[in-house]
Amino acid sequence: MDTENLMTEIQQLGPSNIFSPLNGRIKGGYTKRFVADDSRVIINVQKQKVMEYISKKIDLPSFELAGPREKIYFDPSKLKCAIATCGGLCPGLNDIIRSIVLELYHCYDVRNIYGMKYGLQGFIPDYGHKVIELKPESVSNILDMGGTILGSSRGTQDIGAIVDCLERMNIGILFMVGGDGTLVASKKIADEITDRNLKIGVILIPKTIDNDIYLVSRSFGFDTAVDIATNAIKGAHNEAEGYPNGIGLIKLMGRHSGFLAATAALAQQDANFVLIPEIDFDLYGASGLMASLERRLKERKHAVIIVAEGAGQKFFKNQKKEYDPSGNVKFQDIGIFLKEKIGEWFNKKNISATIKYIDPSYTIRSLPANANDSVFCGFLGRDAVHAGMAGKTKLLISHWNNHYVHIPMEASAGKRKNVDPHGKLWHSVLEATGQGCLVND
Repeated sequence: MDTENLMTEIQQLGPSNIFSPLNGRIKGGYTKRFVADDSRVIINVQKQKVMEYISKKIDLPSFELAGPREKIYFDPSKLKCAIATCGGLCPGLNDIIRSIVLELYHCYDVRNIYGMKYGLQGFIPDYGHKVIELKPESVSNILDMGGTILGSSRGTQDIGAIVDCLERMNIGILFMVGGDGTLVASKKIADEITDRNLKIGVILIPKTIDNDIYLVSRSFGFDTAVDIATNAIKGAHNEAEGYPNGIGLIKLMGRHSGFLAATAALAQQDANFVLIPEIDFDLYGASGLMASLERRLKERKHAVIIVAEGAGQKFFKNQKKEYDPSGNVKFQDIGIFLKEKIGEWFNKKNISATIKYIDPSYTIRSLPANANDSVFCGFLGRDAVHAGMAGKTKLLISHWNNHYVHIPMEASAGKRKNVDPHGKLWHSVLEATGQGCLVND
C-alpha cells in the first residue's frame, strides 16, 4: 500500500462554532472524551517503516481519529437526518440503524430522523416508497431482527434525483450503510452536493460480509458470518464422516476476496481444501484438486472442501457474461460446478463417493448480529453521528490499528482489500489444511 501518497484529509462543510450538547451531559463524562481534529492514528505501525519516514523527514501518514468533537457544525434543534441501507443483507444492519438513531436523539437532541425505504430507491419519487420517521421507540426492539427495517435494494439510481430529494427534505446529514457499490454512489452524491454548493454531510458506514473494503481492517457482520459458517463446516464434516468416501462441500460468500472462507476454515479446522479467488487452482493433473481429493479419500475416507463464491471463475471464461442491477458481473456458481465435476471424476474412476453440498449464504446474510458484531456496530454508528454533527463529510468510518478513524471516500472507493497469498492468514490456512499447491507445474 502506497501510504505516502494516500489521501487522508477529511472535508469539512464549514467551521464548527456550536458547543456540543455532549459537554457535561454525562456526569464525569465527555469533557475528557472530546477528540481534537489533529488527533491522528499512524497508518503503518511497523518500526522499520516509521524509522524510514523519520529518516526521510516525512510526516508519518495517518488517519483522523474518530469520536465526539467539543464544537459541532449543525444546530441539533434544526437538523434533519436521513439513513439508507443499500446492497445485500448483512448481520448488524439493524444495530447500525439503532445506534445512529439513539445517538442522534438522546445525545444530540436531534428530533428529525428519517429512514429511506429500500436503499437508493427511497430517494426516487417514481418508486413511491414512503419515508419512515425514526424515533427511539421505533428502533428499541430491532436488535434481534435480521435484515434491515428500512429494506434495501441493488442497482444504480440517478444521482441528481437523489440530491434533489435531499434538498426537498432539507436533510443536513445523510448516513449511508453499504458496500463497495454504495461507497462509489456515496462519493458521487457527495460530489454532486459539493457542485451545488450545498451544506449536506455524507457519512458512510462500510458493510460487507466479504470484509474486502479497502482501508477497513474489519467490517461489521463478518464476525457473525464466521460464526454461522463454522456451523456449516461442522455439518459438512459430520456428513462426510458418515459415509465411505464422503465429501462435504461448502460454498461461502467472497466474490473477489476469500477472507470469510479462510477465516472460517481456521475457526473450525475440519476443512482439507480451501479455494478462494486470490489463489489459483487446477481441476485436473497430478497436483490438481481432483487428484489431491482422490489421494485424501484413499488415506482418510472423507474430505471437506470450502469454496468462496468467486473462486475458480476461470473455468467459465467461455460463457457469456451477465450483469446484476448494480452493473456487477454475475459470477457462475462454482459450488454446483465443483459438485458436478467431482461426481464425474469419481464415476469415471468407478469409485463410490457421496457428495453433500451446503450453501448457507442467505441464512448467514439474514441473521441478527452476534454479541461481538452488535457491540462493534454500536461504536461505528455513534462515531458516524459524531463525524456528521461536527460537519465532516465524504468519509467512511473505519477500524484501523485498534482505533476508529475517518477515511476519505476517495481513498477507498473503487479499490478492494484481498487476501495476501504470502500473508499470515493464507499461510495459516495451508498449515491447517495441508492442501499444498493445487496448480500443476
